[in-house]
Amino acid sequence: MPGFELWSDKERKEVNDVLETGILMRYGFDGPRKGIWKSKELEEAICKRFGCEYAQLTSSGTAALTTAMSALGIGYGDEVICPAFTFVASFEAILSVGAVPVLVDIDETLTLSPEAVKKAITPKTKAVMPVHMCGSMADMDALIAICKDRNLYLLEDACQSIGGTYKGKHLGTIGDAGTFSFDFVKTMTCAEGGVVMMNDKALHEKCDGYTDHGHDHNGADRGADLHPFIGYNYRISELHAAVGLAQIIRVDEFLTIQKKNHGLLKNMLAQVTGVSFRHVPDPVGDSCSFVSWFLPTKEITSAVVKEMKAEGILPGNFYWYENNWHYISKWDHLKNATTLNALHPDLKSKVMEQANKNFVASDAIMSRCISTAISLLWTEEQIKEKGEKMVKVIQKVLKELPVAN
Repeated sequence: MPGFELWSDKERKEVNDVLETGILMRYGFDGPRKGIWKSKELEEAICKRFGCEYAQLTSSGTAALTTAMSALGIGYGDEVICPAFTFVASFEAILSVGAVPVLVDIDETLTLSPEAVKKAITPKTKAVMPVHMCGSMADMDALIAICKDRNLYLLEDACQSIGGTYKGKHLGTIGDAGTFSFDFVKTMTCAEGGVVMMNDKALHEKCDGYTDHGHDHNGADRGADLHPFIGYNYRISELHAAVGLAQIIRVDEFLTIQKKNHGLLKNMLAQVTGVSFRHVPDPVGDSCSFVSWFLPTKEITSAVVKEMKAEGILPGNFYWYENNWHYISKWDHLKNATTLNALHPDLKSKVMEQANKNFVASDAIMSRCISTAISLLWTEEQIKEKGEKMVKVIQKVLKELPVAN
């Protein structure tokens, strides 16, 4: 799955370019940097590779989401609809701009249920945030229709689906804005970093200033910049951008290996009666970073997880239902609105109200789901060995816990 698995001299070369100048910051120092502008180069490469008009690099995927929401004017009094299965950064970013994360159920795409989204819309809803989890996509046609009908922003969190597409368009470039994360375990890595992608010039200008303390970047030097609005420091460094510049030209290489290994393992699991797979709205566009599969019941799934752990083959297999980072069932800090800084009482009560809702539909899906991360380093022999061990465990548990008719 992650690009760091195939580290090469390409990444070292790009980083060394920066080290030789000593200019690690993306702005200013025009003379000493000797024409080395890795961040600008990477933004241009992102636009070209993924098909968007503008790209604004940030220090993380979380910063990218925060930047996008701020540039869209999302803030106090607004609600943003997002899924109960996501990474914690999704709701953290919503809270960071003072808005309310309205968590709703997922469906078997493992992403937002369009029907749940419709039911959650209120006069305060400002945006819908599909999170393209585990390499695959939400039902974008349905979500686009909802947003157009209700005049809502569509903000794509595509941090886990770099290289994925939907009907020929790259995930993250379909909505009003979209984001990638380039952290260490993403398909393309900068070690740390993120990007906001968009097709609106005015939106890009806001993102550009917001990530650098509100600088408008129109002056002859940084000291001559004006500050049309308050911003923050969400800048990426030249060192991180340099890593990304090497990685982006390798995305197709990574995806080819990923899809091959995904197909081999999925075919082995598919031979087991009782195993089914997530619904992928556009199978051609799956980036294949995970094989996500279902078992018939929560009890069987839990037993398979326990048995895989006993056999030493659990690493790389994620049971999200009991995962601290990705599913509502373990987000006690959100349910209790536990923060270091004080939230406005109204916001705190709304956060707690949303986080403590009944997510029985999502529970029914996530309690039966296991996602297997796809490594770029696997050989066919290793995939065969891994698959055989997984199949053996699944069949053993299914025999011990037969499904009632």
